[in-house]
Amino acid sequence: MVINKYIISHSTIILEALKKIDFNKQGFLVVINAENKVVGITTEGDIRRELINGASLESLVPYNNNFIKIYEKEPFTNLFEYFKLEKFAYIPILNHEEKLVNVISKKQFHLMLLKDMNYDMKKLPYLNENELDDEIYDRPWGFYKSTLLAEHVQSKIITVFPEGELSLQKHKRREEHWIVIKGEGTIILEDSRIKVEQGRYVYIPKGTKHKVINSSKVENLIFAEVQLGDYFGEDDIIRYEDKYGRI
Repeated sequence: MVINKYIISHSTIILEALKKIDFNKQGFLVVINAENKVVGITTEGDIRRELINGASLESLVPYNNNFIKIYEKEPFTNLFEYFKLEKFAYIPILNHEEKLVNVISKKQFHLMLLKDMNYDMKKLPYLNENELDDEIYDRPWGFYKSTLLAEHVQSKIITVFPEGELSLQKHKRREEHWIVIKGEGTIILEDSRIKVEQGRYVYIPKGTKHKVINSSKVENLIFAEVQLGDYFGEDDIIRYEDKYGRI
């Protein structure tokens, strides 16, 4: 099972614990006793401090038995309070027998909010923080950060660097709604050129050629984009002109 790579016995030695931490790439392990009940958590930091204090690689792994945990029957909203505490990056999810059923990280928690996923504690996906790697995308004109990824809607905060511009493009399967948050620029809609500034809203219907240009030489242009449709892939971008040679 996937969850097994986060579990060690309380009788495990430090060397074996370090090997398992190196394997799971998360920097922590959940410690269980002979009855498979969770008794604590150990981290790379806990082990490092134990070694500094004179322990050997053959010593029993240290662990913290005063740890935050959540039960699978608890409401998902309890995680908001738990993750407010900076020192807790991972929380084990237990069943009524005190046995581990899953682990949720602060990053995974944020990702679930981002994707508007099912919030049933019993149906959480297993830990996979690699999904967060592409949350922020860089582009030759600037970058964007996704803020919601649901079935029929996607939203982003888009930053266009000074004198940067998006390609002239259109989409077949989504409409877009733009609100300028900061800066000034020009939005092209088909044959129209619209000067925009902070607070300006622009609607872009499906199939409409459009682009945005940051006309400033010193200030970023930042706007919120809400996409509505049935598909949001990059291959729904049809480019007609591009300053950066991406046609």
